[in-house]
Amino acid sequence: MTTTTSSGTTISLPRITARVRILLWLLVVMALALGAVAFTVRSILLRDVDHRTNQLLSQETGEFANFVPQGIDPATGGRFHGSDRLLRVYLQRQYADPDEELLGLSGRRGAKPDVVRQPREIPEHIALWRDGPALTRIHASEEPFGTLHRPHGELRWAKVAIEPVRGGQPAAFVVAFNPERERDAADKTFWTLLALSAVALLMTIGIGWAVAGRILAPVRLVRSAAAELTEQDLTRRIPVEGRDDIATLAETFNGMLDRLERAFAAQRVFVDDAGHELRTPITIVRGHLELMGDDPADREETIRLVTDELDRMSRIVEDLLLLAGAERPDFVRPEPVQLAELTADVFVKVRTLGDRDWQLDGVADLEVRLDPQRMTQAMVQLAQNAVQHTATGERIRIGSRTGNGRVELYVADSGPGIPPEDAEVIFERFRRGTSRRGTRTSGAGLGLAIVKAIAEGHHGDVELRPTEGGGATFTLILETDR
Repeated sequence: MTTTTSSGTTISLPRITARVRILLWLLVVMALALGAVAFTVRSILLRDVDHRTNQLLSQETGEFANFVPQGIDPATGGRFHGSDRLLRVYLQRQYADPDEELLGLSGRRGAKPDVVRQPREIPEHIALWRDGPALTRIHASEEPFGTLHRPHGELRWAKVAIEPVRGGQPAAFVVAFNPERERDAADKTFWTLLALSAVALLMTIGIGWAVAGRILAPVRLVRSAAAELTEQDLTRRIPVEGRDDIATLAETFNGMLDRLERAFAAQRVFVDDAGHELRTPITIVRGHLELMGDDPADREETIRLVTDELDRMSRIVEDLLLLAGAERPDFVRPEPVQLAELTADVFVKVRTLGDRDWQLDGVADLEVRLDPQRMTQAMVQLAQNAVQHTATGERIRIGSRTGNGRVELYVADSGPGIPPEDAEVIFERFRRGTSRRGTRTSGAGLGLAIVKAIAEGHHGDVELRPTEGGGATFTLILETDR
């Protein structure tokens, strides 16, 4: 592939093969899919962390709220008479999670509160009891839940306010939880998924490269075969394996090669046959022109011979062009035709070909699809052939019939018949049968080839059969369901 720069310079760009494009698209799609999965999993895990954190805070504050009206002081056996004693007894009975801190706050709101804490070591990233300003804000807050953003990470808190007893100071129970460790676990899972996705992508690239190479192998064969095709060698074919679209492509390419091979073969035959048949009249014309003298009678005879040869050349060229066009899809143009009417029309036309005993032998009365002009041409050619092989007054029968799901149009003569050695070749181009007198007919040998081409254009055939009592019968056979 080439591109042109703004300065007019042409640059050749490397061509990207279908195999590489498939892998690139596969890589992009897989990367997006795996990345979406990893980010979705991370979002779900972080949402679960938030849900568990809120659930823990709600559970702890709920348990304390239930303990306040129902709790018994173990020292007196009665109700607690102060918030400080209440908080100390409750905190001594609780077992906090590693990332959780339970505190009691008391004192005037807006000032640094007194702290009641559990007798255990609190990790530095939690240790809310050391953060005086934060405790002051929490104690003064009217909200039951909140979040602190600290250097060691986010700290979520919840509190339960305790009503002052007998003029005492306001107090509160506080639960603080640091979710960073669980969030780190979610992030670790996320990065693990990304790493696994990268490994999966590498494996996919390797497997995809091998699979794409195997699937596209017929395409490469098609490309190489197309590059190696020449007019002299059209015999190469693509091996077809499987039943997928690639196999169908190979079959289609092979079918195209078959058609090309037939077309080139027909072209070569056409050229060879034309050269062979036209060489003789050209030689005759040239010879007579070179030997033509000044005698008027000699000149008149030469002109007559030359004109006759030129007419024969014209007929040969027209017949060759007709046969060359037989490969075209519009060679025949079928339409609904009344077979009886067609047979009668042909009979009327062929009676002028010669002084013979013409007989309309039989007529099939039905409608069929065929090209009336081409079929008439074929029947007239068969009648002309019958005239050439019969003598004056001999019988020639024209007719049509149906049976066994097909239509037959035939021309039967009472001539000498076709010798067995000629029966196999008379439908070939430029092949002539011998007459009853052992002489060659005067035609170019294209008439029966044209008849066969017209029959095959109708997806039918032409057959040679012996005539009862002597002679030859040529029969055009067509399927009635076409």
